[in-house]
Amino acid sequence: MHRRRSYLYSFIICLAGLGLFIFQTGPQILQLSTSDWGWVTAMSGAAVLLTVFTFQLPPQGNGLSLDSSIYLACIFIFGVPSALLVLLLSSIVLLFIEWGSTPLWKHLNNFAVYCIMITSAAFIFSWFGGRQGPLLSSHLAAYIGAMAVYFILNLLLVGFFYYIIFHENLYNTLKAMLTDAILAYLCTLVLSLVLTVLLFYNGITGLALFLGLSVLISYSFKRLFSMYRDIEERANRDQRTGLFNHSYFEAALEEEMRRSQTGGSALSLAMIDIDDFKKYNDHFGHLKGDGLIVFLAELLKKETGSTDIIVSRYGGEEFTLLMPGYDTVTAKQFIEKLRKTLNNSIFEGSEIFPQGCLAFSAGVAGYRPDVHFKSELVDHADQALYYAKKQGKNMVHVYGNQSLLERDIDFSQDVRDIEQQLNLFMYKDLETFKHSKRVFRYAMDISELLELDNLTKRQFTLGALIHDIGKLEIPWGILNKKDKLAPEEWEMVKWHVTWGKEMALTNDKYKDLAPYIELHHERYDGKGYPYGFKGEEIPQLCRMLTIIDSFDAMTTERPYQPTKSFAEAIVELRACAGSQFDPELTELFIGYIEARELRSSDAAM
Repeated sequence: MHRRRSYLYSFIICLAGLGLFIFQTGPQILQLSTSDWGWVTAMSGAAVLLTVFTFQLPPQGNGLSLDSSIYLACIFIFGVPSALLVLLLSSIVLLFIEWGSTPLWKHLNNFAVYCIMITSAAFIFSWFGGRQGPLLSSHLAAYIGAMAVYFILNLLLVGFFYYIIFHENLYNTLKAMLTDAILAYLCTLVLSLVLTVLLFYNGITGLALFLGLSVLISYSFKRLFSMYRDIEERANRDQRTGLFNHSYFEAALEEEMRRSQTGGSALSLAMIDIDDFKKYNDHFGHLKGDGLIVFLAELLKKETGSTDIIVSRYGGEEFTLLMPGYDTVTAKQFIEKLRKTLNNSIFEGSEIFPQGCLAFSAGVAGYRPDVHFKSELVDHADQALYYAKKQGKNMVHVYGNQSLLERDIDFSQDVRDIEQQLNLFMYKDLETFKHSKRVFRYAMDISELLELDNLTKRQFTLGALIHDIGKLEIPWGILNKKDKLAPEEWEMVKWHVTWGKEMALTNDKYKDLAPYIELHHERYDGKGYPYGFKGEEIPQLCRMLTIIDSFDAMTTERPYQPTKSFAEAIVELRACAGSQFDPELTELFIGYIEARELRSSDAAM
């Protein structure tokens, strides 16, 4: 469908461009003198030369060709028919130069686009009172207007083509193009005016001087871009291994997550850690240890060379593999193959390892739409790596794939550990301690109702248990204040979600609980805190935790609000569904509460 639209768009552009060319040059082409044709030929050669000498600008490497300065100078001195004939001759020469490498229809489309731009620029130039001949400061508005229209049309015509082909956001496409091309536009504006002066007063000598200057600028910028790329490469590479460094990995992870979010493509992250590296380092010394790190780095380069995988040295003996297009299944298969290859690799001193060979442990995590921050994906991969180490090393573990026995043991221990932390509330705010326990029990029941898998159940219920841990940082007087909080006191209370998140992040075991702590006061309508996330931007179970948290707060005694009955709280939940709460999850929770109350009534009878 997009291809058909692009062909139709190109066809319309070609008809418009060719129509303008014929209309502008047809009546006047026979009136050109031999001298005029000589200038057309000379300017065409100059346009071809400047197109061939396209150069790149740092930092993005955007191509810059100064051929547009030739067409604009032609408009300013000779008029639109000459400018269009220069375009025609230069396009024919470029067609033969690029024969076989660029399709004919692209040449034709490019020619038509330039025809539209040149004709429109010439019209604006005349409309603003511009006259062919020498550069006149009194007509500066005409030159600037022609230049502005020329490049605005370039942006719109090319940007709309990308919009049709790739179905990208038109505003964002145009904004990105304008940001990238602003320097090129300014260069062309200045040089077209310089060329106008040189041509009028110095003729062919002026054109030769302009071409010499342009070629020197092109060469200088090529050298500059080469130096920039070399410096950038050094800044992005780990000097010992030649792999990308931690800083580059962070930037690449953010970009790949953005692409996966907008395009829906799979993305996995693998973290690799050399098993028993300290033992090897202590036995053979740091130089040999560095040699082992380099050996694994070379293996990773070789095995990922034909893929889009981004390999980085994360730190010490840890490496990351950012894997666009890989789900967790294919990512694990790839890492397993790497692990076996390393196991079978010969390296001096590998016999001292417990496995009798070189080995690594790896954790794999897949990107999901509700993962908002790159740190979350890194934490998931890191936790998977932790489980791989715990299971005996030389293993690849996917985040969320613990055995049932491990999950039960870990869950029970985690509940006990968190309850020890919550015991601090016993002396500071007993109600918060009781509230956390009640919310935890609600979350356990809802987990069964939603039929959550064991990992998600662990995260949700432990997140519910620890969700208010940040309140430990709030002064006792504010936590237990019976009167309405002052604005500055309320601001301090709101900070508890951020403080709680920071507490969770200090313990590797609880990093995956951070979203429940940080986001349980976000609102469905986007008016919550701390980020103002809206609707589906808030993870589903965080939305459910908001409902549970609010319901329990309404139905238990608090110093700053009257207590509601269950029936009154249900009315309040429904009243706030769609604004504060997710409507679907609200009804699900209300159904659970009503069913539970009905069972309690039946049991009492």
